[in-house]
Amino acid sequence: MDTFEAITTKLDVRLFDTKKQVPKDVKLKVLEAGRLTASGMNVQHWRFVLVQDPKSIKKLADDSTTGQWVATANFAIILLTDPKLPFHQLDAGRGLQDMQLAAWNFSVASGIYTGFDSGRMRRDFGIPSTLEPSVVIGFGFPAKKIKGRKNRKSLEEVAYLEKYGNKFETAKI
Repeated sequence: MDTFEAITTKLDVRLFDTKKQVPKDVKLKVLEAGRLTASGMNVQHWRFVLVQDPKSIKKLADDSTTGQWVATANFAIILLTDPKLPFHQLDAGRGLQDMQLAAWNFSVASGIYTGFDSGRMRRDFGIPSTLEPSVVIGFGFPAKKIKGRKNRKSLEEVAYLEKYGNKFETAKI
């Protein structure tokens, strides 16, 4: 899939087909996409916890305050970052986006959440105090066909030419 097409068609999904399994090679490519993501000063501080056992997926859902939907995911990744680094959240966003796009290349959908009981998650998944659980990404094949288009503001509403406030017009590019 073309990268631009992936960006324009990927939607967040929170309901997955529990009968259809994501192949091992796709999971590995998703993790590789995270590992290969750029990081601030190339410190590569992020760590990834692959959660795929159904009992562990259930535990992940139970530890959540906003992502109970992850219970239907085929697998999930807990993305950890070093909170001492001022760019750790930016790096988390970069990593999760690359993993989501890599998954979507194989028609594997995903969704994210940041609402969880950090203490329970640390205990249940052995997360050290030196790392922060930044985001959880749930993956799987969507339970229903994804169709339609993204509901986004127009480029003219969000972009400016040369200086904030200057009207953006594609004819002037």
